[in-house]
Amino acid sequence: SISQIIATLLVALFSISLMLKTTGKGYWLAPKTSKSKRACELWFLVYGSFWISCFGIIIAMRLYDDFDRKDYFLVCGGLMLPLLLQPVLFPKITADDGRPLLERHSFKANVWIFIFGFIGNYWYTHYFYNVLKASYTMKSWDVNGVPIPMFFATHFYFTFYHALSNMAIRKTLSTYESGWFRTIYLMLLIFTMSYVTAFMEALTISGFSCYSFADRQMAWVLGSAFYGIYFIVSFPMYFRVDELKVPHSAFQTAIESLASGMIVLCLLDFVRIYLNQDLEIRLNRPCKLDGTLTC
Repeated sequence: SISQIIATLLVALFSISLMLKTTGKGYWLAPKTSKSKRACELWFLVYGSFWISCFGIIIAMRLYDDFDRKDYFLVCGGLMLPLLLQPVLFPKITADDGRPLLERHSFKANVWIFIFGFIGNYWYTHYFYNVLKASYTMKSWDVNGVPIPMFFATHFYFTFYHALSNMAIRKTLSTYESGWFRTIYLMLLIFTMSYVTAFMEALTISGFSCYSFADRQMAWVLGSAFYGIYFIVSFPMYFRVDELKVPHSAFQTAIESLASGMIVLCLLDFVRIYLNQDLEIRLNRPCKLDGTLTC
């Protein structure tokens, strides 16, 4: 069961932590010498509390029952826009004022997340359709058989997830002395965060009837591991952006996001082949062809 899997992972993490030597220091946020990255992570977390509240109200009160394609587009697009516009219009929020746009950490962070999220929706969603028998049934304009609002929603979801993962990875690296045990601990931590993140999203979105699975229990157990593949790659790769002494260029940021996307695509396909599942990419969701399937 899910609870047993998560409990096992947490026990393993705790056991390994007992073998680690501490440095006597340790911090969650980027150091003050990296004030723009520090401010950006705080901005993503603060904004996360806002969009989570909005989504919570929409799902809990079933406001989406009255949504049409325009409403989904405006709600998800409207929640994404502040993140995209902030580096351009309000760089002071992330201590990026005075820097050229391409050198602003908030800009690079958005570029990384946007590229990775676009690849995920455009390509990976079809693995969920085929392997986990997932389906979106809301009214929406689509791109490659995927509702456009999902591209928008992924962006603000992922900025929040990756701000949290940055903090956890940084806390580990700054708290424990370097060595094999720390490496093993960090790998297990990333795996655990990936699985828990995937499961929590599946659990919290379960009240949204327009996203369904043929077997929800299987989707929670197997699907969380499948979805977690995204984050096993993206969490450590995103952490690299401006974390080292030499900052990333916008070009390097984009290249690393594209590379991460390709790694995940290969891993998902390896799992698909292992499960002996064919991959069929349809331009139209079933609900587009049969109106009775629309939620």
